[in-house]
Formats: sequence, C-alpha cells, structure tokens
Amino acid sequence: MKFASISSLAPSLLVAGALLSQPNVFAHGGTYRGPGDTVPPVAGGGGLAGAPITPGVGSPDSPGLGGSNPTTPHTPTGAPNGQGGGNPSTGYGQVGGDLSAWSFWWEFNKDSYLNLKDAVQFGVVRTGSVDWFLGKGQEENSKDSMRPTAEEIRNKIVPALLNAIAKETQPDIVTGAMLALAKIGDEVDDYGNSKFAESFTNFLDDNNSEIAETAVIALGILANDSSVSILRDLLEDTSSGRQLVRSNEVNYRMRSFAAYGLALVGSQTGEELIRQSIFASLQATLESDDSSTRDIKVACLIAMGLVPLEKLGFEELGSGPQVPLGGELGTIQTRRGQLIYLMEYFENDANHFNVRAHVPTAICRLLSGAESVELKTRATKMFLSTLGSDAKREVLQSCVLALGQLGDTDPEGIDQEIRAALKKVKNTVSDDQTRNFTAIALAQAGSRMGSEDPSRAILEVSKYLLNELSKGRNAIRPWAALAMGIFGDGLGSDVPASVVEALHFELKGERTPRIGAYAVGAGIMGDTSFADTLLEKLQSISDDDARGYICVALGMIGEPKAILPIQEILNDSSYRPQLLRQAAIALGLLGDRKVVDDLVKKLESARSLATQAALSSALGFIGDRRSIDPLVNLLENHEASAAARGFAAVALGIVADKENLPWNSRIAADLNYRASTVTLNDQEGRGILNIL
Repeated sequence: MKFASISSLAPSLLVAGALLSQPNVFAHGGTYRGPGDTVPPVAGGGGLAGAPITPGVGSPDSPGLGGSNPTTPHTPTGAPNGQGGGNPSTGYGQVGGDLSAWSFWWEFNKDSYLNLKDAVQFGVVRTGSVDWFLGKGQEENSKDSMRPTAEEIRNKIVPALLNAIAKETQPDIVTGAMLALAKIGDEVDDYGNSKFAESFTNFLDDNNSEIAETAVIALGILANDSSVSILRDLLEDTSSGRQLVRSNEVNYRMRSFAAYGLALVGSQTGEELIRQSIFASLQATLESDDSSTRDIKVACLIAMGLVPLEKLGFEELGSGPQVPLGGELGTIQTRRGQLIYLMEYFENDANHFNVRAHVPTAICRLLSGAESVELKTRATKMFLSTLGSDAKREVLQSCVLALGQLGDTDPEGIDQEIRAALKKVKNTVSDDQTRNFTAIALAQAGSRMGSEDPSRAILEVSKYLLNELSKGRNAIRPWAALAMGIFGDGLGSDVPASVVEALHFELKGERTPRIGAYAVGAGIMGDTSFADTLLEKLQSISDDDARGYICVALGMIGEPKAILPIQEILNDSSYRPQLLRQAAIALGLLGDRKVVDDLVKKLESARSLATQAALSSALGFIGDRRSIDPLVNLLENHEASAAARGFAAVALGIVADKENLPWNSRIAADLNYRASTVTLNDQEGRGILNIL
C-alpha cells in the first residue's frame, strides 16, 4: 500500500506531528493517524491474542504495536528515517505522548472542515485577495478552471498508471498506481464489468502481502458493483475466496479489508438488493467469526453503518428483526431492521467491549437522514443508561460521541436529557478521553438546530465551553477551544459573541504549543477577526507543530496576507515534513498555485520517505492540471527512487480523484479511534485509515 508509515504517535499524513517533531518512516504506504490499538493484547485488546508483541523503542525491524500479523512481517526498505535523524519508534507501554491529545480527533475529522478539493479546484481566488483586486477573479481562475479535464485524466494519467501496474514489480510503485486508479475510477462495459477491477483482482494472490492487501482495498475504493461477489468471498473465507488468494485460508487482514471494501461499495451503489446482500454478508461474518483477533468483527460493524437500506420500515411493529444467529440473505430488509439488530448487539454484554464500542457510531450513521423518533429515543436512552454504568472506557467514549451526533437544540425532552448527561460526565467519569470527547459532543449537539427555540441550548453549551476554556484543567482547554470552533461553525452568525471573544482572548495570550488547538478552533469557526492575531503568532511562535496548525487556520479563514509568509515556511521546510504538509494545506486553501514546480523538484531529490510523503500529498492538495505532466514524468523516471515514483502515483490519484473528500474519510469521521485494531489504524501504516 502506498503510504509512509509514521512512527508511534505521529497523528496522520497531514498532521503537524503534535507529539513527535520528526517521524520515523517506513515504506508500507500508509501514515499513522493516532493511537491504534490502545488496549494491550494481554488485556483483551484488538491485536492477536497471544501474538508476540512487536519490539519497543529502537526496534530495527518493526516499530508498530503488539498484535501485528506474525505471518506477514513488516520489512522496511532501508530508506533513512528522516533527514537529520528522528525520534525512536515507540511500542505500546513505552509511549511518550498523550493519547488523549486533541490533534488525534482533528486528524480523523478534519476532511469535511477543510474540503480541500473544492477549495483548490473550484473556489480558486477568494474575495479580497490580491488577484481578485487585479481583476483575475472571473476568467483564468473561474470555477472548474484548475480541475483536470476528463481528456487529461484518460489520455495522460490513466495510461501512465496502467503501464506502471503492468510492468513494474516494486511494491511502492504498484500499490501507489493501483490506489490512484481506484480513486479515478473507470467506465464499465455493457455487462457491468470494470477493466480496473479485473486488473486489481489479478493481484489478490501476489506473493507480496502489501500488494495483495492493496488490491482488496482498491476494489472497495473503485466501488464497482461487480466487485461485490469477490469481496464477499474474501470476507466469508469461501472456497472461491481461497482460490483467489491461492491459500488454504483468507487471512484476517484480507478479510477485514474486504469488509471495509464492501462498505465503500455499499455506500455508493444504486442497487438496494446489493446493499441487502452486503449487509447479510457482514451480519453472517460478524456472528460466525471466531478468529483470534477482533479486526474482522470491528470491520463488519463499521461497515454495517455505511450501508443504509433505502426501505426505512419505521412504521413496522415488533421488538426486532427476528434475526437468528447465522441469519440468511433477506432476513434484514429495512433500515429499522438494521438499527434494532445493532442495538441488540450493543446490549449483549457477551460481545467484547472493544467490538461493541463501534456500534454507537454505526447506529448514528444509519439514523442520519432517516429520522425515527422512536428509534432515536431508544438509541439515546440506551447510550444514556450506559453512561451511568460501569462499562469499559472505550464503550463510554463511544456513547459520548454518539450522543453528540444524536442531540440537537430542542429545549425539552430527549435532547435536553442528552445535554444534561454530557455536562455531568466530567464529574462522574474518571477517563480523560471520555471527558475530552464530551466537549466535542456538546458543541455538536448544541449547534444542531432542532424544531423549537434553540436559545436555551445555545446558552447552556456556551456556558459549559466558556468555563472549560478559562477555568478547566490544562488538559481540557485545547479540547474546549476546538469545540468552540465546531460550535461556531455549526451556528454560523448565531454564535454568541462571548464565545468568539473568549477564544480570541485565549489565542492572544497563549504561548505554549497547545496554541495549535486554539488556532484550529479559530479556523473552524471561520471568523476573519482572528486573522491578525494568527499572523502575529505565526511569526512569534517557534514550535513547528503549532506553526503548522496556525498555517492551516489562516488557510481556513481565507486570509490572503498569509500567502507570502506561508510560502517562505514551505520553502524552508524540506527537512520538516509535517510543517511542510501543513503549509501546503494552507496554500491550497488560499488558492496559491505557484509552488507546483518547486514541489516536484523537491520530490525528485528527496531521500527521506517522510519528506516524499509530505511532498506527494502537498502536490495532490495544491496540484491542478499543471502538476500532471511533471508527476507523470517522475512516475516514468527510472532513475528516481521507487518510493518517489510511487508517491508520484499517489499524487496523481489525489489530483484526479473522483470524490471531493478522501475515500476513507467516511470511515474515519466521528469514529472512536481509541477502540482501534491494527487493520483499522496501525502504527506501521498498514490500517485502512492510514492509506493515502
């Protein structure tokens, strides 16, 4: 898989590295977003039961978490860990950072707030920018002018990528090209068959596990209905599935990725019968899986929430869908059936807590857009009851996040109960992460308009956040700042002035690295009154992580005066990949396109995988049609390193992606990443959320 896995606590491809200043990087094609499996295998976590725990600090072989697949060891390519050295990798139990850091939540949920593709390819010049005043806002920077045309994609990008997977054998190049083609997508023939899908299927039995796993994921990203039968065979470990991988079993990693792949297809297909068959396959596998990891079960539950059935069935009576273990296709045919099935699964304490922790997210996703007062109330009361119990912390965290998704501003009834319960969490729950999530949940619930007067709810949440920002413990204050941004973004012009003023006051006075959270909160809020303060902080703060987030905040509020200083940061950050990424994001948001040639030159000469990953993602974010030729040239340049060529393929896929948001953002959003597994989010960069 084309990713560059970042060391133990570096929070994702685009993170400014809130916990580590320079990541160790390996060639497995992914970037670690956060804590991974935070429950040690010996305590019943998501890793392999009884599997050897991967080496800890300074391991030359595998810096990841305990629970890695012993049959497919991670093998670094020998590339240096970073220009000028880097921090040692850290195994579970020796982590030096705080897993409850706000930056983890941001990295999982930032995509919808940044919406980079729209900013870069559609909304080019912002009102008030220099180019706008020079009269360039109507013609050369008009809507769609920077988006690659269909002809450019089909005649330049696709042939280069197809040639790469046909003739290359180096995993970095093959996996990068496969994923890029999957993002671009292809047209099906009269029989519904996809040329790309056929090509990806041929790699399922590859001797290199990295390539084989990428083929499964690529089939999901491609989201072609014809791939469903293949993905089901892999998930269910059928005889046909075993033939596809040429093995006596389909291993747990391939099966987990097949579940996520089915979710991606099911979330986009127009065929209800296909959605029903996918849900049935996920259900049957969830009930029958007896593997030693929890990866497959977690993948099935997350996938279930992404495959909503069109027939709602909310008018039906009865306590449940009458689903026996090993249920057959067609047993669940309505959204109501899906929801009640998941509720009953959650209420069964015999199911492992690390698996149950993913049910609340799935329920909220299925309820979204298909309101049922009855089922919303039932789910809400179930989560409220769990908050008052001795449930494991991962389950409590998920319930808090779910209540934030379900609640709104109605002053009475179940919505008022949600807000009241969330406000009590800081006094009744000892887990820091649960309390931190509460700030986010209250901001979401307090800015989602209900059907009645919202003023009471807005006042309640404002008071809570203001108190936490100014008087709360040091650990909660960054979360309160982030939550204020979410609150303001949801309310728009209705956000209380006291909230804006308080965040501005704290931003001005903050001098520690946690200013990054205050800056991101201001960026999410989108209030231009923060611009001058952010510009001043950009010059006065020395911490690279904080400066990166300040860059992003300036990009989010659209401050044109920030372009020149951020360009200087970009030019000076060749050996500071996280800061380079953040500066690139900011310039993309600000509509700057003068850096494409420079970024390509940097990528051609870069030797560190961390720098290559940063440069390729920057080219994908900032890149427009002018980046196509230099990236194709780099991909076809056999004198360049395989990693650089692979990252060029990645960048081409980002530039020409058929989706506005990254493909795995739908999996990551509102997820409880503290209840993770290695196939979901992995320190070695091999989880579904780590792939570019």
